[in-house]
Amino acid sequence: MNSPTAFKDHFSGHSVAYVKYRPRYPRQLFAWLAANAPTRDLAVDVATGNGQAAIALAEFFDGVVATDASAAQLKAAESGPRVRYRCEPAERLSLPDASADLVVAAQAAHWFDWPAFLSEVRRVLRPGGLLAFWCYGNCESVPDIDRLFADYSRDVVGPYWPRERRHVEESYRDLSLPFPEVAVPQFAMQADWDIEAALGYLGTWSATQRCRQRTGRDPLPLLAPLMTAAWGTGARQLRWPLVIRAGRR
Repeated sequence: MNSPTAFKDHFSGHSVAYVKYRPRYPRQLFAWLAANAPTRDLAVDVATGNGQAAIALAEFFDGVVATDASAAQLKAAESGPRVRYRCEPAERLSLPDASADLVVAAQAAHWFDWPAFLSEVRRVLRPGGLLAFWCYGNCESVPDIDRLFADYSRDVVGPYWPRERRHVEESYRDLSLPFPEVAVPQFAMQADWDIEAALGYLGTWSATQRCRQRTGRDPLPLLAPLMTAAWGTGARQLRWPLVIRAGRR
């Protein structure tokens, strides 16, 4: 197996905010994954972060192993009766060969040493097992708000995105699948958020965090007055289309 590169931790410093201000994946996605797995014995959620996907998978699978290289993220993750958390990188999974029905990576695959990760996936997936990984970019609302999100991402914190972010911008098309690809229905996340939640979400971006660390200033006050004026009072519905790729062993 290829040696994984050093773990790049962009999220441990704000793990509590990550739990509070990230949108939730749709239940229908996990129902589809379970329906397409060979059995429902074991699902594996790598780079689980706040544990959102792991907890959702536990509704459909007898057991879920959720791994993350960040102990701080795991400390803030939601507990579940069928979820076992392990602090380990995606490229080195403490699982037996051919033991998993499903391996998923939610908004995380772009951080991996991809060849090393695929080597582990080939090892731990049983025949007929499914690999699925997905990402999402900017949310969708009304044109004025969409434009502010896009401008902030590109012009304000754009220089601070880690280089791996390009995989998200390119819809994961450069991440090769080791197995025949499986067509996936379209899924999207939705949330009804007020302005406080929207700004909190932007604060969890790795580019926002890196801007704060490298410049000593918070970029969000540049955006907050414009976003507040466009937002108005109360909640607005936001939508994040998911880009999902899947392959069957």
